[in-house]
Amino acid sequence: MLPSLALAAVAGFATVAGFAPYGLFPLPLAGIAVLFALLAGQRSWQRGFATGLAWGLGLFLGGVSWLFVALHRYGGMPAPMAATAVILFCTYLACYPAAVGALWVGLRRGRMVVDVALAAGLWTLSEWLRGTLLTGFPWLALGYSQVPPSPLAPYAPVVGVYGIGFGLVLAGAALGLADWRSRAPLPALVVVLTLAAGGWSLRGREWTAPSGAPISVSLVQPNIEQSLKWRADLQVQWLRVNLQLVRDHPARLVVLPETAVPMLAGQLPGGYLATLGDAVGGHGGDLVFGVFVREADGAIHNAALAIGAGAGQRYAKNHLVPFGEYSPPMFGWFYEWANIPMSDQTPGGDKQPPMRFDDQRVAINICYEDLFGAEIAAAATSATLLLNLSNLAWYGDSLAQPQHLQIARMRALETGRPMLRATNTGMTAVVASDGSVEQVLPAFERGALRAQVQGRSGVTPYMRWRDRPALGLALVGVAAGLLLRRRRPADAGLPPAAS
Repeated sequence: MLPSLALAAVAGFATVAGFAPYGLFPLPLAGIAVLFALLAGQRSWQRGFATGLAWGLGLFLGGVSWLFVALHRYGGMPAPMAATAVILFCTYLACYPAAVGALWVGLRRGRMVVDVALAAGLWTLSEWLRGTLLTGFPWLALGYSQVPPSPLAPYAPVVGVYGIGFGLVLAGAALGLADWRSRAPLPALVVVLTLAAGGWSLRGREWTAPSGAPISVSLVQPNIEQSLKWRADLQVQWLRVNLQLVRDHPARLVVLPETAVPMLAGQLPGGYLATLGDAVGGHGGDLVFGVFVREADGAIHNAALAIGAGAGQRYAKNHLVPFGEYSPPMFGWFYEWANIPMSDQTPGGDKQPPMRFDDQRVAINICYEDLFGAEIAAAATSATLLLNLSNLAWYGDSLAQPQHLQIARMRALETGRPMLRATNTGMTAVVASDGSVEQVLPAFERGALRAQVQGRSGVTPYMRWRDRPALGLALVGVAAGLLLRRRRPADAGLPPAAS
């Protein structure tokens, strides 16, 4: 049992290289194949659970260990406590593939087609639940690894990231369960080639069309070190840095990142906002910048404000990060160990309108919010451009930055709209509607990315149906495992599960 658990953990860890920055998109297919080949040899749901847990620990400890940087280096949590918190969190995340392993071993029918469909269905439901329960954490959902040049990327506007994950697991499980000593692998290879051919047939299909005149944008990257950003003696310096960057990089739309101003808007020096407005208004421009806003009732919002020609528009972050931006019930003890500024925030509310700048309507999302495809798709319906403001300085020089850019690429694909990203330390970028990165600034450099961006309108199938087709496919796969009768062991392509 121990060798198989070790192999499962290695397979999960290797799957991380399928995501950015490495981008070896066939690796998740191989990782899933190894997982289900190992699960096929298990005779009890307990062993299936352990195998899935080992695979998940390999994936998440390898892929999101950058959380340690935020908790220890910037959050002030002692290193042993921070490491323990990360291990516990990754163990929680690994429970989702563990549950898939346990259920699959318990429900498999010993029939190749049924068992492959069951694998894909269980996996897709588990990823959707991971992205939904406790406000959700869909980071490293398998579909994110399949942005261009993957042949599965063109499925994104149709079935979204979870639908791509369904197809990936369908193919991976088929490869893992095939009998490679006979001619039996042929059906598995047919599944893989059919999925790839379907993706290639969708290449170049444009679901949306250009809308309005292009707009010039300047996406500012201040590159302010997180440990220095909130120091009271340096705040005037950071205000000057932001002002100078805005002056040096004019455009119709200038964007400063999330929490670019390290204080509440009401605490800004008198005249500072007017000076920023003059810096962009002199050439008919607008500035969108991230700042915390306190309402009259005391509620604090992580917000984006517009000043200049379109002054008065604003967006307040609605999907907040547990522990970082609000405390879940019964977790007040966490803040005895961690020092996180502005960690008691209020959601901004659903259905906030896009900001308007000339012909373009810009749907704003802040940092973590672009992980939630259905929410971005809803906002994109009335918008022509997507704009993400982020501050990933919390995570240092880690996998978090390229992984987040990869997530933004999936959102652009799903909605058929460009995604603009303005970040504090990286990765500031312009992502085209086909998911390609048109321009990107080097991380940890101060500057601005200037571009002409064409907005787009129209509705992709994913915007219309969101995650419902992927969940429907998943339920069909699970129903196949639950309803179809078990074949006799002599007829089975796989050994039956233990009763």
